[in-house]
Amino acid sequence: MKLPLVLTLAACVTFTACGPSKRELQNVGSDTMLEVAGAWAEAYMKAHPDEVAISVSGGGSGTGIKNLIDGDVDIANCSRAMKEKEIADATAHGHTPVQHKVGFDGIAIYVHKDNPIQSITQDQLKDLFGDGGKATKWADLGIDLGPNADKIVLASRQNNSGTYEYFRESVLGDKGRFKPECNNLNGSKDVVDFCAKTKSAIGYSGIAYATEHVRVVPVIGKSGKPVMPTNDTVLDGSYVISRPLFMYTSGEPEGAVKHYLDWIKSDAGQRVLAAKGYPPLRKLD
Repeated sequence: MKLPLVLTLAACVTFTACGPSKRELQNVGSDTMLEVAGAWAEAYMKAHPDEVAISVSGGGSGTGIKNLIDGDVDIANCSRAMKEKEIADATAHGHTPVQHKVGFDGIAIYVHKDNPIQSITQDQLKDLFGDGGKATKWADLGIDLGPNADKIVLASRQNNSGTYEYFRESVLGDKGRFKPECNNLNGSKDVVDFCAKTKSAIGYSGIAYATEHVRVVPVIGKSGKPVMPTNDTVLDGSYVISRPLFMYTSGEPEGAVKHYLDWIKSDAGQRVLAAKGYPPLRKLD
């Protein structure tokens, strides 16, 4: 029997509403990775418009890890490896964190564009940022910024940041602590903006956040020579303050999450990473 026109239209609407919908993928964590995570999501959804909707937000590596422990995200972005206690907490909540290396980063040292400092050592950085360090004025480093800008202003990150944790471990030492007078800023971009506006400032942040309004200071490497953070110097290990970037899932990824991570690690995904200023997993053609 032929259905009345009104019923036929209603059946079509019901079929469309009940048909397959996009998989919603929640991606939360590292501020260092925020811009590239957004670029990955945008490029992937453009290439796969009917497959998945990806939501990306920051808050720091610690925020991503907490959401993973609570089971509230599909992927946690981390600019450091998860700690044993965090893995134990996740396991206690019924989640088994699986680490996926998705790229690299060099932690650059930023100063105001008018600061003439030519290079810096890790010991000097420890003396500047580490609790108990004696360096408090640019004159202590042989730099003349004039009397009004001689007092060094430190730009750091909040303690839920993977960049904060990695810098603390690699520069200040395992049990090292930051000076209490450090300005603890919310995001990677905030550190660079602070250094751009403050003549006497020095800070650390990912190399992808460099702008023309700041100077990146070469760090003395193992060879005894100053080394700029670049894709090549991070990949060959000559830039000493560098680290891998991770995405974590609860258990081995499947379905849409697996497809997305596989794409991120592919040449297509790694080109997006490199275009945003991050060293890729491997040299690309």
